[in-house]
Amino acid sequence: MKLLCLILVSFSLSSLANGFLPPRTMLHKLSSTGSKNYLTTEELWFNQTLDHFSPYDHRRFKQRYYEFLDHFRPSDGPIFLEICGESACNGIANDYISVLAKKFGAAVVSLEHRYYGKSSPFKSLTTENLRYLSSKQALFDLAVFRQHYQESLNLKLNKANVENSWFVFGVSYSGALSAWFRLKFPHLTCGSLASSAVVQAVYNFTEFDQQIGESAGTECKTALQETTALVEQRLQSNGKALKKLFGAAELDIDGDFLYFLADAAVIAFQYGNPDKLCGPLVEAKNAGEDLVNTYADYVKEYYLGSFGVDIQTYNQKHLKNTDQSSDRLWWFQVCTEVAYFQVAPSNDSIRSSKVDTRYHLDLCKNVFGEGIYPEVDMTNIYYGGTKIAGSKIIFTNGSQDPWRHASKQTSSPDMPSYLITCKNCGHGTDMRGCPQSPLNLEGDASKCSSPDAVHKIRQQIIENIDLWLSECHEEGRSYM
Repeated sequence: MKLLCLILVSFSLSSLANGFLPPRTMLHKLSSTGSKNYLTTEELWFNQTLDHFSPYDHRRFKQRYYEFLDHFRPSDGPIFLEICGESACNGIANDYISVLAKKFGAAVVSLEHRYYGKSSPFKSLTTENLRYLSSKQALFDLAVFRQHYQESLNLKLNKANVENSWFVFGVSYSGALSAWFRLKFPHLTCGSLASSAVVQAVYNFTEFDQQIGESAGTECKTALQETTALVEQRLQSNGKALKKLFGAAELDIDGDFLYFLADAAVIAFQYGNPDKLCGPLVEAKNAGEDLVNTYADYVKEYYLGSFGVDIQTYNQKHLKNTDQSSDRLWWFQVCTEVAYFQVAPSNDSIRSSKVDTRYHLDLCKNVFGEGIYPEVDMTNIYYGGTKIAGSKIIFTNGSQDPWRHASKQTSSPDMPSYLITCKNCGHGTDMRGCPQSPLNLEGDASKCSSPDAVHKIRQQIIENIDLWLSECHEEGRSYM
């Protein structure tokens, strides 16, 4: 639930670079150390302004970024800015953007989000020190960096006053940043791709759980609901033994444990592996076997095992650690800006009803102190939510992804919205392919249950990018 649950995989869930969180953390932490998973991992550095909104504070911090120029056409090639999201950015992911860069002769640059990875202004992540962590500050980081990189590229190529055509990309939270960047800085980009972009801040995100039920189908949904009921019963009778069964003995707060179990189910649909969960669970139900034990096996083998989730991500004691817990970062954004409180609907829910609004508000207060509260209405007023009044923004979503209900799913001529429909089309399918765990950064669509559905949307993306870059080029500028 954190913005997605919004956050996690390090294959081990170390970090995907551009957006995916497991539900609790939101979007992702794909780890991958193999060179084939990245176009480049060579670190570059840029001195960034700490507070873009103060005329008196001139402090700066070092922000990490990457560039990939193998496909760049120096004469007239565009620059693709791939936004990193809510996790460490360990390089430029070798996903579908590599195909697009080759097709358009583009340079690819990627800036690590402030505070995440190695781009933190402070060593201690106290609530006071997190005051500069926001999407608004991050957007200005991108704008300032874009100007800096254009100047440095001109210097490298021995050119003066040249403006390349820029196009911005992002997935999940970084997808929202991509849309918001085009909205707030239309003069700095020709357009943007907002993949699975969570542009609507949501206080009580009941649609999230409802989508899980729809994606699961009748049999699996019923089995999940029965499992939840059994878990709640055993939590009352022998909670310690139950938590130990799931490898979560350290989660003293029952709400943290129940949130963890809900996220474990979400991840199967969010990242395109529904059969990993539904197959064994439905089989166990039909055979009259213990559903709790079956679900525990799935959680330990898949969610904690191959998917690589760290149980401490759900531990509020861990989240309160201001010196060690980078997991505080996304939660801070959740608790101040976007909420995405993944709560149980009043009827027909899958997750426990104990994962309610009060649980999330208590977490925010416990982890960050009094007065921390998500200003959801202000966020949506500032950006427009799903009524965003932008232009030249492509929105894409996967049919099984619960996060799509915080995205823009209606099309307009200047902001097309595409839904990729298939059994395992989840979060960021257009950029990542199917499935996304085990980690597959190359964006392979061949394993999607309907590859043609993905190819069709990718072709439409190419046509939009081509049109908007051409319009920029005809105007002789980097925007329109």
